[in-house]
Amino acid sequence: MPASTSSPNPAPGGDKADRPARADARRNRERLLTAARTAFTRDDTTVALEAIAREAGVGIGTLYRHFPTREALVEAVYSAELDAVTDAVQPLLRELPPQDALRAWLDRYADLVTAKRAMAGSLTLAPASGRGVTADTRERLTAAVAAFLDAGSRTGTLRTDVPADDVITMLLGVFLSTTAGDRADRVGHLLDLVADALRPREAPE
Repeated sequence: MPASTSSPNPAPGGDKADRPARADARRNRERLLTAARTAFTRDDTTVALEAIAREAGVGIGTLYRHFPTREALVEAVYSAELDAVTDAVQPLLRELPPQDALRAWLDRYADLVTAKRAMAGSLTLAPASGRGVTADTRERLTAAVAAFLDAGSRTGTLRTDVPADDVITMLLGVFLSTTAGDRADRVGHLLDLVADALRPREAPE
């Protein structure tokens, strides 16, 4: 009688046993990213990775398992910030009219710029990994603006003749013309002007 070719049964509960480990790993990674963002925006390149691990409540070995190099950690922090901005588009459109959703999103974008400026020294290290933390930033931000403009065109509350990439160019002008030391209300006023420029104009009588 031929020997059975069936594979051994997996250990009972093996999948369930793996789940807590994966959940713990995700929590540790999120703690490390939160601690690293705070540290990089406060101390830039001077912060020690051991201090980040300690703030996150994990050992330095856990940090290196998730982020083998300092550059990998910096890259992950910036990517998480960019994800938070681009992922906010659809929730904002579900909660607010398109023109208001766009204006709220512009504040999120401004927060990203503020974080990037604070991490400027650390971010200069990241391209050494060969991936480049901002390679697709403009493309993703342009797609986000396009989603607002498309929604606004359907409701008649945003202009239909302005390309999303032109809006990004205007926003870059706002951020390039302001500095980290500028008051938040000045930046907010400039963003109000951008948002107002995207509203349809009534035809003159």
